[in-house]
Amino acid sequence: MNSIFDQIKKRILVLDGAMGTMLQAYNFQEEDFRGNRFADFSVPLKGNNDLLSITQPDAIAEIHAKYLEAGADIIETNTFSATSIAMADYKMEDLVYEMNYESARIARKVADEFTAKEPNKPRFVAGSIGPTNKTASMSPDVNKPEFRAVTFDDLRSAYKEQAEALIDGGVDLLLVETIFDTLNAKAALFAIDEVAEARGETIPIMVSGTITDASGRTLSGQTVEAFLTSVSHLPLLSVGFNCALGAEQLEPYMKRLVISTEFYTSAHPNAGLPNAFGAYDQTPEQMGELIRDYLENGLINIIGGCCGTSPAHIKVVSEIAAQYQPRKLHVNSL
Repeated sequence: MNSIFDQIKKRILVLDGAMGTMLQAYNFQEEDFRGNRFADFSVPLKGNNDLLSITQPDAIAEIHAKYLEAGADIIETNTFSATSIAMADYKMEDLVYEMNYESARIARKVADEFTAKEPNKPRFVAGSIGPTNKTASMSPDVNKPEFRAVTFDDLRSAYKEQAEALIDGGVDLLLVETIFDTLNAKAALFAIDEVAEARGETIPIMVSGTITDASGRTLSGQTVEAFLTSVSHLPLLSVGFNCALGAEQLEPYMKRLVISTEFYTSAHPNAGLPNAFGAYDQTPEQMGELIRDYLENGLINIIGGCCGTSPAHIKVVSEIAAQYQPRKLHVNSL
């Protein structure tokens, strides 16, 4: 069987690396983001990476292919900010369904091409669902601690639209990632559950939080254990962490996670910490040795990379992951 539930029992699955890092190499300018279709759009569009699935689909497909060639088993759709809430900055709320659908369709096509070449190594598409640029738990105004820029129902509605489009586009699973506010994530999970129930489908879900600093907490203040408790009401495929920290800094929190959860676990850390210019200097080999420590300690079922990582990083991680067995679930796990 080639479902992700079957494959994750057999081996450590490799997630892809950063999309933004790869897109920077194309040096796209305003006119590239706009394409012919949005040439006369009323606001600047440079920086709206999710729009590139519509205006530069060949580049997105090429990036997916590079990660699959490097050994990735799972590629993420180019939809990290593709919600009506985040797209309001570009006045593109009406394009959200199309962005997600096209992003999923592009990734699906490339993944299927690689699966056809290697049927014994099926490739999967994860619909990337980011945190949005607003937080439901905290006020953006220090003088009005009671104020919220977004409501739970606003988030639920936005995430439902995104989830439906990603599923329609052909994703295998949904990845609720870079969670800095668990209330936002709970809105996403509520929306996904609604969609699954309405469709009568089982939709595998990965949940990935973000430990923001050495305090070991998310931005909204939760510890590893509190975060896990908050998202464990659904039968998730996996739970883990990504972004903010490099593999070395993230490892202590992964160790706490694995002793507390009955789900499969994932990590896609940054390529170290950013330098003074915001760039990431950790080489693929350096990152690989840190990831090896994760595997020797039995911390991982799904491993990949976040900010600063490239196909070169994923190639090294993939080669190392192939040498180890995946983490075994607890006896009383799902």
